[in-house]
Amino acid sequence: MSEYSGSVDTRPNLSGAELAAAHGLSITGRRPPLPSYTRQLWSRRHFIMAFATARLTAMYTAARLGQIWQVMTPLLNAAVYYLIFGLLLGTNRGIPNFIAYLCTGVFVFQFTQSAVLAGTRSIADNLGLIRALHFPRACLPIAFTVIQLQQLIFSMGVLAVIVLATGEPVSWRWLLIFPVLLLQSVFNAGLALFMARIGAKTTDMAQLMPFVLRTWMYLSGVFWSVSSFTSDAPGWVSAVLNLNPALIFNDLMRYALMMSVPASLLPSHVWPVAIGWSVLVGLAGYVFFWRAEEEYGRG
Repeated sequence: MSEYSGSVDTRPNLSGAELAAAHGLSITGRRPPLPSYTRQLWSRRHFIMAFATARLTAMYTAARLGQIWQVMTPLLNAAVYYLIFGLLLGTNRGIPNFIAYLCTGVFVFQFTQSAVLAGTRSIADNLGLIRALHFPRACLPIAFTVIQLQQLIFSMGVLAVIVLATGEPVSWRWLLIFPVLLLQSVFNAGLALFMARIGAKTTDMAQLMPFVLRTWMYLSGVFWSVSSFTSDAPGWVSAVLNLNPALIFNDLMRYALMMSVPASLLPSHVWPVAIGWSVLVGLAGYVFFWRAEEEYGRG
């Protein structure tokens, strides 16, 4: 019997990785360099939008009221918070037009809260899709952030009616809604990416995050005015609270929608701080998520 003669490299000193490289083989699912990964992600932008729209449509198809719940949920939350914080605890003292103030805070903070919660579960809840198809895994937390943005945009129409019904006029400041939403969306996407990696490794994080986010909400001036509660506090307390990104986005949206919120009530350097938080968290979350790209869906 003649011996088989082929092109297989039988050099004994080569490791498995070196042998694979010598024959042009590569690791399945290897993490690409960050620039290449970003280009791949950009090329999937239509998939992200289609996935987000399909999930949003499916989310409410089983409910009798359908997508009305997009608006009813924050409205019911605002009603409960108004009863507790406005009427029972009296945190509305010194706040003109407390109803519009409260509703704006609830709608805006829920955008961040929902994006973080959805991002935390975005990998663990979509393992079948991850294992079946090859695509940048960052598509998932970003798509879930887009879903929450779509919900907020739908709800903004109702919020505008509330603001107008409580006596606020339409003004040029309403144009500021667009840069505020853009900055908050980048910030939320960064948080969603950050929590997606953690949630993929520690599934119990999805159970813990509602408590963390609820505590954050209480510190973010959703129901009360930071300037009123820190008037007698040490300067560093006010400075720390005014750097809270959730408070900053709340204040900017209130300033955009409500003439009763003057610029003097905004934290100093509020726009540079908002841009800084968006860029910092957006980029840090993106890089943090990308570094574990090879690990998602394995095990």
